[in-house]
Amino acid sequence: MTRSSFVFALALTACSTGPAPAQNGQAAITGAQSGAAKPFTATPVAKFNAPWAMTFLPDDRMLVTEKKGQLLLVSADGKKRAAVAGIPAVDSAGQGGLMDIVLHPDFANRDQGATNNRRIYFSYSEARGSGKGVVLASGRLFDMDGGPQLTEFRILFRATPYVSGNGHYSGRIAFAPDGKLFFTVGERQKFTPAQDKNGTLGKVLRLNDDGTPAANNPLTAQGFLPEVWSYGHRNLLGIAFDAKGRLWEQEMGPEGGDELNILVPAKNYGYPIVSNGRNYGASTDDIPDHPTRPEFEAPKVSWNPVISPAGLMIYSGDKFPAWKGNIFIGGLSSQALIRVAVDGDTAREADRYDMGTRIREVEQGPDGSIWLLEDDGRLLKLMPLG
Repeated sequence: MTRSSFVFALALTACSTGPAPAQNGQAAITGAQSGAAKPFTATPVAKFNAPWAMTFLPDDRMLVTEKKGQLLLVSADGKKRAAVAGIPAVDSAGQGGLMDIVLHPDFANRDQGATNNRRIYFSYSEARGSGKGVVLASGRLFDMDGGPQLTEFRILFRATPYVSGNGHYSGRIAFAPDGKLFFTVGERQKFTPAQDKNGTLGKVLRLNDDGTPAANNPLTAQGFLPEVWSYGHRNLLGIAFDAKGRLWEQEMGPEGGDELNILVPAKNYGYPIVSNGRNYGASTDDIPDHPTRPEFEAPKVSWNPVISPAGLMIYSGDKFPAWKGNIFIGGLSSQALIRVAVDGDTAREADRYDMGTRIREVEQGPDGSIWLLEDDGRLLKLMPLG
C-alpha cells in the first residue's frame, strides 16, 4: 500500500478527538506528572561523548557505547577507560550510530572447554548501497597487551529493507531465559513497513545466538519472515525480561502516544493504523486511538504528552528493595527517570524524577545500584539516601 492510499484508508476510519480512556488494562497518562522527591543520591562517575548504552562485565567493569562509533572499556570507578579495537565503522548521522551492547549469557563460562565464551553483542547503523539500516553483530572481547580487542567479529543480522533517512533504527537487544535473542527494529520513519510481511522493519525479532531465525517463531505460517515475533511497532528503544519471563518493551509514539508494552508472540501492536498520538504537525488527532481497534494489542501504559522513552530496566536488586519488579525508563524530552509499578499484567507510572537533562540509558549495577547515562555525556550512579 502506498503512503497516499494508506492516509486515505485512515481517513475512512473513525478517529478519536481526545485522549483515550484507560481500557483493556491500559493506563493512559494524559499529562506531565509532578516531579517526585528523589529518594536517592546521584553521583557523577564519568563523562562520555554522546553515550548510547552500557552493560557491566562480571568483574564490575563497564562497556559503554558512544554514538559516533567508540566502544569503551571502563573501570568500575569510572577513572580508567580504553577504546576497544576492532569495532566496525558506523553511520552516525541523525539517530544512527553505535547503539546497544549486551553480553552473551555464557560470557564468563567455558566455551567447549577451551576458553571463556567472552562473546558480546552490539547493534549499529550502516550505509550500504543506496540505503541505510541497522545491524546486529557480535565478537569476543579480550584484554590484550595493547588494550582491549574485539576478535571474531561477525555480522549476524541486517534488518531489511535498507531505506533512506537517519531515524528510527531502534536496535535494542535482550537475551531470553532460554538463551534466544530478541532484537528490535524500528520502522525507519516509513510508517507502513511496520505492517509489511515482507520485511523486518517495525518488528521484534526472535533469533538464535548466531543470528539465524529461532525455531517455531509464531508468524511464519501467516507469511511473515521467519525471524518475526511481533509487529506493528514504531521506534523501540527499550526491551527487557522480568522475573516471570515476560518481555516488556517501550517505544516512541508519534506526537503523543509513547508506549510500554508486554510483547506477546504473533501480536500486532497497531502502528501506524492506531496510536494514542497523532502525526507530527497534524492539527487534529489524525490516527485512530487504540481502543477504537481492539484487534490490535494495546499498550499497558501510554503517555500524552510524551516522555520520549530511551532505555528500559527492570529492577531486581537489594539497594532499593521496595522497587523490586518495577520498571525504570529513561526520559529524553521529559528529562526524567520514570518509575513504573507493575501489578500482574497491569502497569502504571508511579514516580517521575526530574533529572534536569535527557536520560539515554538506565542500567542496574552489580551491587543493586541504578546507573544512568545522560544524553550530554555524564554517567551517574544512584544510591539510596542515608
